[in-house]
Amino acid sequence: MEYSYPFSLEWSTDEIIDVVTFFEGIEMAYEKGIERENLFARYRRFKEIVPAMSEEKTYFREFEEESGYASFPVIKEMKAKSNGDIIKLEKK
Repeated sequence: MEYSYPFSLEWSTDEIIDVVTFFEGIEMAYEKGIERENLFARYRRFKEIVPAMSEEKTYFREFEEESGYASFPVIKEMKAKSNGDIIKLEKK
């Protein structure tokens, strides 16, 4: 698919890579599934870079507008599951 990932010009190259890696995890949750631990690690790193909930919501909304993948349902499912589970959602 051809779309861009949301990021801030204030972030370092490593931070941009980590945020893109997180959003790739969101994509995987819809496309083929992702292990909860893998996604949780990506989300923890994302939250280190984007600690404010308001910023998180902004980046999630931008990503959904670009890609069609909603991040909030994936995070909700991740928090509800246990280690060892696979996160897999259907795209609406």
